[in-house]
Amino acid sequence: MRIDLSGKIAIVTGATGELGRVMARSLAQCGADVAVHYMQNAQKAKELVEELQATGVRSVAVQADVTNQDSISQMAKTVQAELGDPDIVIANAVIQIHPWSSVLEEDPSDYESQFQSCVMQSVYLAKSFIPGMVRKGGGRYIAINTECAMEAAANSSAYVAGKRGLDGIVRTLAREVGKHQITVNQIAPGWTVSEQYYDAPEDHDAGYRATVPLARRGTDQEIANVVAFMASDLASFITGAYIPVCGGRIMPAI
Repeated sequence: MRIDLSGKIAIVTGATGELGRVMARSLAQCGADVAVHYMQNAQKAKELVEELQATGVRSVAVQADVTNQDSISQMAKTVQAELGDPDIVIANAVIQIHPWSSVLEEDPSDYESQFQSCVMQSVYLAKSFIPGMVRKGGGRYIAINTECAMEAAANSSAYVAGKRGLDGIVRTLAREVGKHQITVNQIAPGWTVSEQYYDAPEDHDAGYRATVPLARRGTDQEIANVVAFMASDLASFITGAYIPVCGGRIMPAI
């Protein structure tokens, strides 16, 4: 048994980011053609497309503002013209907030940006890509959430609010499109070891690791592995799920 995405078409939003590019590579390694979405980093998108094409799959770079419906609609037209209707949509892009603040001190614009990039991105992606999945008789919609949504730690309210809103949208979407054999799921990483942390001091995350039952941080590849599985036919009867990939740091209850 192996993950085989041959003949499938995927789009990854935020594909030039730390986790996004590993997800794109993993989907391509499983045989999927991949549309690489970017917001500003056209050069990195070009390099990633060339890397994916070298593995033998088709790939194209597409630019869009994920908080704008017209921009996503135009991106969808480009993907459809270049590759076809996607079977797999990975909603990974998000607007980062730095630094995080308390509810009393957080700028209201941070809540608005999180709502737009978490909730409205998925609304716009669904409107643009779900009809193609319906025509094809099935598909996979995977939203990247976070362990923070369940943890609700102090000073994370804007980020948590956006990701909690995302949870509501995609769970509802799962109920609405299931009859078309389209699954809709969420993957919730913890604080992940990605490229920016490869050379970090060994003890820089000791406090966090102490809160993880597996006593370590997950890697970008481990997140991408779950994405690939959920995108495959092996996960054909899983929908509406929120799947933590955080070493047990959060454990949804039944």
